Amino acid sequence: MRHLLLACLIAATSFAHAEVIDIDNAQLDKLRQSGVPVVDIRLQSEWEETGIVGGSKLLTFFDERGRADAPAWLEKVKPFAKPNEPVIVICRTGNRTKAVSQFLSQQAGYATVYNVKSGIKGWIGAGGPVVPATQTIALCKAAKTC
Repeated sequence: MRHLLLACLIAATSFAHAEVIDIDNAQLDKLRQSGVPVVDIRLQSEWEETGIVGGSKLLTFFDERGRADAPAWLEKVKPFAKPNEPVIVICRTGNRTKAVSQFLSQQAGYATVYNVKSGIKGWIGAGGPVVPATQTIALCKAAKTC
């Protein structure tokens, strides 16, 4: 009986969390082209410095001091990245997205979270195309979504 209870508890725990999958540039390109939303969690200054992956949703998670308001951020992300659908998160080098991916997985109930393991720097270094962030920043500021 104990073994059955333990097995059920383990199974329930594994289904309660989303799957976090580290992806490379080829997988990022394939997934975004298939319509999986890309959420760029960097700061505005970073978007302006490097440009962004085309079609990315700009939504800063950590501020300049490393602070985050996870519940407020989650409310902003939900309109374009639903918990029952896959989502891609990207930052500068893949470090910040590790924490954000775990948050989406373990606390927000997202089904499948793709973490771009080398970030925008890896994407650019491999020749991935970027677009200037200016217009996207203006649009998200007007809608108060970034």
